[in-house]
Amino acid sequence: MTTTAEHLRNALDGRWRDVKNAVRTELATEVFRPHYTPNTVIARAKVAEQLKIMAAAGAAEDGFRKEHGGNGDVGAAVTRIEMLAMSDLSLMVKAGVQWGLFGGAIENLGTERHHKAYVQRIIDLDLLGCFGMTETGHGSDVQSLETTATYDPATEEFVINSPTPSSRKDYIGGAAETARVSAVFAQLITGGQSHGVHCFVVPIRDEDGNDLPGVTTSDCHYKGGLPGVDNGRIMFDHVRVPRENLLNKYADVAADGTYSSPIENPSRRFFTMLGTLIRGRVTVAGSAAAAARVALDIAVRYALQRKQFSAPDDEGEVLIMDYLVHQRRLFPLIARSYALQFAQNELVAKLHDVQTADSPDAEEQRELESRAAGLKASNTWHASAAIQEAREACGGAGYLAENRLIALRADTDVFTTFEGDNHVLTQLVAKELLTAYADDIKGMSPVEWVRFAANFAGDRVLKRTAAETIMQTILDSRQDNEEEGSLFNRGTQVTMFEDREEYLLSTVARRLQSKTKEMEAFDAFNAVQDHVLHTARAHIDRIVLEAFVAGIDACEDEEARHILGLVCDLYALSVIEEDKAWFIEHRFLSTERAKAVTRGINERCRSLRPHAELLVDGFGIPEQLRYAEMLHPEHL
Repeated sequence: MTTTAEHLRNALDGRWRDVKNAVRTELATEVFRPHYTPNTVIARAKVAEQLKIMAAAGAAEDGFRKEHGGNGDVGAAVTRIEMLAMSDLSLMVKAGVQWGLFGGAIENLGTERHHKAYVQRIIDLDLLGCFGMTETGHGSDVQSLETTATYDPATEEFVINSPTPSSRKDYIGGAAETARVSAVFAQLITGGQSHGVHCFVVPIRDEDGNDLPGVTTSDCHYKGGLPGVDNGRIMFDHVRVPRENLLNKYADVAADGTYSSPIENPSRRFFTMLGTLIRGRVTVAGSAAAAARVALDIAVRYALQRKQFSAPDDEGEVLIMDYLVHQRRLFPLIARSYALQFAQNELVAKLHDVQTADSPDAEEQRELESRAAGLKASNTWHASAAIQEAREACGGAGYLAENRLIALRADTDVFTTFEGDNHVLTQLVAKELLTAYADDIKGMSPVEWVRFAANFAGDRVLKRTAAETIMQTILDSRQDNEEEGSLFNRGTQVTMFEDREEYLLSTVARRLQSKTKEMEAFDAFNAVQDHVLHTARAHIDRIVLEAFVAGIDACEDEEARHILGLVCDLYALSVIEEDKAWFIEHRFLSTERAKAVTRGINERCRSLRPHAELLVDGFGIPEQLRYAEMLHPEHL
């Protein structure tokens, strides 16, 4: 008979639950036991050993198309790497770079000649590579990268060069030691004309690990975390590669130097190329969320055995989980973890469907990119907050390396800024909202974008992400009265989320319209950035709530559905409480009703207290992967 915890886990695991269960079994072996190894030499060697074991077990096949030697199961590939985060985030990043970023660039930007030459070797770890995008001077602004690839028709070669100190490839995973080849993003120049950023296959080391002529690599050494990842830097001094090393799916250069592309608009071409590499962003979001769940699991189990202070009736010391303040610290974070995982499941499914379609719909692709940007920001910010709170909730014990929380905190810290800075990604979400998925919008400068938005924004139909029938049923049930219980009504909660998003969207559009009449377009854009970010966050919150609603609807067990309902209440009310000032200022909440939100959160925390262990059981983290010394009685 399936237990309530198993029903919760199945609901959270989503479409690729079989993959998750298989990986749980694989990770429960000794070689994947979590470890605290700050020594970079040892940590890097351990990750290399683990990667080989994974490759031998066929872990990489899912991420590549069948015609290239893979299984073509994109959703499974993303899910598998996300699960690695519960073991070691360094392993997750190394696997993500080798098979997701480097392998993804070769497969998605290359053509048959590249697939034949490289893909099987990448799957087998016979060819170790890195993803040479970020530079010292440019990370988020990829279009402005300074590395050049100048075509020489006399030799039919591209000359890869780092013309300035800021053009150095920086923070590149694998570049310090292991990578033999890099997928290098550089400005393609032919016949004296620049055609924007393209990707090239550039060998950087020989088989003995020595830099090739013209290539200078260096080591980033110790970072805030991820000691098993050999981040490094690369400089190119007029390094020549054959013309065939241009990954030429979206653009090519003929022997005589003639440039051609099936996509005429340079901005659309650039963003089409980048759009194919979205898998990394989706994987980072899921991995951060998995790390947060591990931390919350450990903190809750500790709170269920740690006692502190005596009750007045002298019945002994009180479990810290019985204090409302402790419930208030951990339960809303658990609720957000559930909510974000339902949204992540939908995102992975959308990614899979778009990337395995014969001819993906352009609007679906743009919506996928916006959703991936928003959920990457939400998941990684949540991980930072949740892991820090989990550490503090375990007191000094949480600061000991043997209890895992400090390593989780250190390793996920950079997730908020790599694969796209979170604030930049949140702005991307808002741009999509304001322009209703207009063509080429992502390629517009802030000035062009403001002019566009000032003319067209505000008349967008709210597009629901969950099944329309479910949402309509819920909205029909809403209670708009001032009674305390109405805040627990799902229709009321959804309406509050939708009203906030629509109001913010229409008012930011009006502000842009008025600002463009009195100031330059860039200044107008700058003047409303806070409003833009707030609008995007409101949109992401609404998408997450809708995903939670759909997740509850799909759960087959009545008891599990009831508990998920309580958790969903806690998520919804916590979001409203965080933005309570805005709801009151804009008269969406009376002051009395605002107080009722706080009371409602306290009530849901109390009602979830008996289910504390069940909630983290639902995360489905194998016992060995949530291991912390302090959870074993002999250490108390």
